[in-house]
Amino acid sequence: MSRAIGVMDSGVGGLTVAKEIIYQLPNENIIYLGDTARCPYGPRDEEEVRKFTWEMAEFLYRQDIKMLVIACNTATAAALEEIKTAFDIPVIGVISPGARSAIKYTKNNCVGILGTAGTIKSEAYEKVLRSLKESIQTFPKACPKFVPLVESGEYNSSMAKKIVAETLSEMRQHPIDTLILGCTHYPLLQPLIEQYVGQTVKVISSGDETAREVSAILSYRGELNARHEKKLNVFYTTGSSVIFGQVAREWMNDHSLLVESVKLP
Repeated sequence: MSRAIGVMDSGVGGLTVAKEIIYQLPNENIIYLGDTARCPYGPRDEEEVRKFTWEMAEFLYRQDIKMLVIACNTATAAALEEIKTAFDIPVIGVISPGARSAIKYTKNNCVGILGTAGTIKSEAYEKVLRSLKESIQTFPKACPKFVPLVESGEYNSSMAKKIVAETLSEMRQHPIDTLILGCTHYPLLQPLIEQYVGQTVKVISSGDETAREVSAILSYRGELNARHEKKLNVFYTTGSSVIFGQVAREWMNDHSLLVESVKLP
């Protein structure tokens, strides 16, 4: 069995990235860890997020993965650089790929950013966006109700539609033509978000661009799996395997998907 790609998130949100990696790299094995027992990360202080992120990263590293994807914007902002330095495998986050995608699509240089309180406070997207293009104007918005909504599996409900409208009402007042979903949970709400902001706004999910980066790095290192090798995707959660499994099977469109509960230190 070839070494897997590790994907970690505060909960189910990173499944949006894992799904894109599986779509773009169908021969690769994925080991996913969602820290649903301690989700959400957004309202927590940075030191606590850093500690939790390290615990997840070390758990996956012990699974002999060949690459680690921190598929959580809050965790990426808190600990990506130090984990990259400490590990002897490639480690990437989701902020830089999402920012690059927004730069590619914006025509008027006005970019909205939706994220958790932690991600918005860190200004991580603004820093990357302005390093790529100084003239970019950003309009950040914390969306504290989005992650609990997704984790509960209610992202298709009438309540979800109401919460999206209430949260994004002020975003309509800004001249944005591009909107970054700065949390990997948010693509599960993407149809409702797109409906609310309208067709003139390009909604960006970092999953596609992150998967491209995974592909490019593994190709450069000569570590892409051969077509004939057996596939095995493994999904772990620190919380309820029943609730996580329901969301994961629906989102991944795989009713045979197995989920195992684990405990972190």
